Amino acid sequence: MDSKRMKRMLIAMVLMFVVLTGVIAAANLETVKKKLGLAAQEQVQETAVMEEGERDGRRGSDLSAFLRDETFFDPEVKFKSIETHAGKNVFLMMSSVAKDLRIMIVDSVGRLVTGTPFTVRIQEMGEYTDSDRDGIIYIEGLRAGEYSVSLAEAEGFIVPNTITTIQVKQEIEYRVLSDIEYLIMTEDDIDVEREDRAVNGAEEAADGSENTELEFAGDNARLGIDVSKWNKEIDWMKVKEAGIEFAIIRCGYRGASSGALVLDPMYKKNIEGAIEAEIPVGVYFFTQAIDEVEAVEEASMVISLIEDYDVDYPVFLDSESAGGRGRADAMNAEERTKIHKAFLETIASAGYETGIYGSRNWLNDEVDMTQVSEYKTWLAEYADIPVYDEYYHMWQYTSKGSVDGIETNVDLNLCYMNIDTSINHAKGAAGYSGVIDGDSGNVPVGSSDEE
Repeated sequence: MDSKRMKRMLIAMVLMFVVLTGVIAAANLETVKKKLGLAAQEQVQETAVMEEGERDGRRGSDLSAFLRDETFFDPEVKFKSIETHAGKNVFLMMSSVAKDLRIMIVDSVGRLVTGTPFTVRIQEMGEYTDSDRDGIIYIEGLRAGEYSVSLAEAEGFIVPNTITTIQVKQEIEYRVLSDIEYLIMTEDDIDVEREDRAVNGAEEAADGSENTELEFAGDNARLGIDVSKWNKEIDWMKVKEAGIEFAIIRCGYRGASSGALVLDPMYKKNIEGAIEAEIPVGVYFFTQAIDEVEAVEEASMVISLIEDYDVDYPVFLDSESAGGRGRADAMNAEERTKIHKAFLETIASAGYETGIYGSRNWLNDEVDMTQVSEYKTWLAEYADIPVYDEYYHMWQYTSKGSVDGIETNVDLNLCYMNIDTSINHAKGAAGYSGVIDGDSGNVPVGSSDEE
């Protein structure tokens, strides 16, 4: 082998060695940097660049900074409202009470998607748009049968490429709606002055002979109160010590103007405070339903609010005027009774005792009590002795009572029912027998038989 060829071979071997060394060094770059003491210097320079950019109100010139952002690849984006985050999956939820269809657009965790005018297509019927952008489309006056529904494309959202079918019912079924929580509002969502307008008919008809003091109920009756947000903050331990034996708590009402289902803002505090003080509880709901479908909605709301609590006393429907300006005030007794009965039957189908609250004149003139005689009657008559000539199970004898622990006047009541408080009626407990959305069964939870 001549010297020129030997020289070329040596040069080639040296080049191969250099290339191989470079490859190995590149694969172990961070280790090499640490060995040479360069890593710390680069980190200092990187931090300086980032801080300079942040001082200028920019991210800086470090284009790889997102790789160090722990939330950049977080699959669970944290947000308060779906409407501020486009590109999210949305789905349809639907329900029907009778000849109607309620369609709700929800996100992947079941929250209503608001702020977007979604459109649905119903086969052979056309398109319907959520014009008020509340995430709910309601259609009434439908014929019974199966309907195919799909969600139209919506900018910024991923809609399912499927058609969903639902059976619209011909006759109303008095069963609790499982998706009623989507319709429940708080007072922050409404004009409270226009919506919460129940007028106390018993107060208007009071004859001045009422006893406004606490009185001993005796062996055949129990002494109790009924409360709502109007009674403000309550010290329930003082109420218990004052001798109160039960409390009927307002859980909500339907708006007198808009018809919105509204939660009483003090409901949770009141029911939990009373139960913690070992005061047995019942609830009441002020109605402004104008048809049977709305009555089922009201009853469904009540059940959703009470099922986690030990409710021993009945669920009462507060049947009163809204001062002549309520959406339900103009109904006649026949119409009102039919609607009230839908509420009562829905509550009963869920396994709870139930009944109607009203003043003497209201029960005599505005409700056909013979049609609801199987349910409890809670009479409001502010007199020394009631002159209401029908049977009643509970008597509200004044709205001007005074009880330790309550800073306002409070309604006082006498209960003549035999209430079994030994059973825990809360969901998951042995005494619970709630039936929801078409399940079978009608086993009363409470024991409210007259003595």
